[in-house]
Amino acid sequence: MTDKHPLIQPDKGQQATAIHLIDKDGLDPFLKSLSAAQRAALAAQKFEADGYQSAIVPDGDHWFVVSGVADAASLSSWCMAKLAETLPAGTYRRAQGEPGPAMHGWVTGQYRFGRYQSEDKSEGPRVLLTKEAKAIGPALAEARAVAMVRDLVNVPAEDMGPAELEAEAEALAKAQDAQLTMTRGDLLERGFPMVHAVGRAAARSHAPRMIELEWGNPKHPRVAIVGKGVTFDSGGLDIKTGSGMLLMKKDMGGAAHALALARLIMEAGLAVRLHLLVPAAENAISGNAMRPGDVLKARSGMTVEITSTDAEGRLLLGDALTRAGEESPDLVIDFATLTGAARSALGPDLPALFARRDETGSALLSAGLEHDDPCWRLPLHDAYREWLKSDIADIMNSHANAYAGASVAALFLDRFVPEGVDWAHFDTFAWRPFTKPGRPKGGDALGLRAAWHMLKQRYA
Repeated sequence: MTDKHPLIQPDKGQQATAIHLIDKDGLDPFLKSLSAAQRAALAAQKFEADGYQSAIVPDGDHWFVVSGVADAASLSSWCMAKLAETLPAGTYRRAQGEPGPAMHGWVTGQYRFGRYQSEDKSEGPRVLLTKEAKAIGPALAEARAVAMVRDLVNVPAEDMGPAELEAEAEALAKAQDAQLTMTRGDLLERGFPMVHAVGRAAARSHAPRMIELEWGNPKHPRVAIVGKGVTFDSGGLDIKTGSGMLLMKKDMGGAAHALALARLIMEAGLAVRLHLLVPAAENAISGNAMRPGDVLKARSGMTVEITSTDAEGRLLLGDALTRAGEESPDLVIDFATLTGAARSALGPDLPALFARRDETGSALLSAGLEHDDPCWRLPLHDAYREWLKSDIADIMNSHANAYAGASVAALFLDRFVPEGVDWAHFDTFAWRPFTKPGRPKGGDALGLRAAWHMLKQRYA
């Protein structure tokens, strides 16, 4: 998306169409600055400075844009996004100010997923100028990371299996001079038995694997980023309905977030020792599929009774979190499209956030609010741990009652993170069912920018 056209460029006085961002309080003073004909043009378009409302105003041989915003003194990431989607191709600048955070929505608003469309429907770039030259690189980097998540999630499972996730990690490693470690083949014997169990029923072309990438100075604090990479989830023998499977290409959304966050960390040269872990598998059905009632021995040595084959993502993450903990990390963050319960509780827009330490949870929430990527913290409530007790194993993978599904799933993961390690878990949807300015329907990054800005603040 952003590689073809520099959608944000330094303002060197080049010719551009002006965009006036007007809030309700500023509407009357702005109208007084216009000619009678220009006021008539705005009135004809019923412009009242409502959010995302815009109008075209003639100005001699040219024209300018007026757009409504909630607060012209404090812009959001999305306040110019609809303009980027609807204005004619061309070059624009904000009048009487800089776009600031709105640069993000300007770029993401022009995202298109056209891999499977025979006709290019794009109308050409809308370029935004800014005098904040130092802000252009970081803004484009974040937008590229969001586009990466969207692209990976939007690709169907046939074309985005474990091998394709490996290829994405390999490309990152090559671009950033990072070390890539791949564990394939008999994962049962190679230290990732739960990844093996989830993925063993898939075709050989979609065989499971553990993807690990390490980058950075070993003397810097070690940060582990873990992403659930279930490239398609049939539910296993506890099979989902057809409608339940329809969006299951997005069940590797956690892996997409982890890969994109790793890219941001490496491109920015953050002072950390990065350890990226993506357990990748397809939860398929065949004669050797994992069965309800099976007992697995995890990498940690813990035994897990399988009470639902559709609670497979937490099994992958269990082995990956154990592996991350073996390197004594300063911080572990995982992303996963883990539970429908999180969506029932919070809807599609808010990732459920779990954190062992209040200061880490608060920092993630604050970073999300400051950068228009809100999250909502849910509890790791100790009383619910007993719901995961098994009669025949150390733990079961899914509890029997219908309560607190997101919290209980997080408590399952908590058992695989070493005691005392700072850990945060995002139960994200990775999908937008409804289009919003700058955020089209389809795969999307939810929690990515919150995590990125918290890491930048913590390890600057």
